[in-house]
Amino acid sequence: MAAPADTIFSKIIRREIPARIEHEDELCLAFHDVAPQAPVHLLVIPKRPIPSLAEIGPDDAPVLGHLIVVASDLARRLGLDRGYRLVVNCGEDGGQTVHHLHVHLLGGRGLHWPPG
Repeated sequence: MAAPADTIFSKIIRREIPARIEHEDELCLAFHDVAPQAPVHLLVIPKRPIPSLAEIGPDDAPVLGHLIVVASDLARRLGLDRGYRLVVNCGEDGGQTVHHLHVHLLGGRGLHWPPG
């Protein structure tokens, strides 16, 4: 199996690129998006590189569940009591631009449907 691509997120995890970090633990890192699409826009990423949802397997379930729990805790901590959205883009047509799985936490304003 080929080594995972060295992405901007890998560099943030290694602290080679600065980020405004909101949460870190042994499994994941959460930081503010540099191009926010809402007043609150964080990215929650696994420290172990997973290129996309298209490449997950049963062994990834614990870390994926952890990302959702962390995002929910962050939403509560950041006062998103009126609601928020979690988004995971997958593949080019899904809008994925960084090939390191990440969960967008968006909130702080009304989020309409369909998203775009």
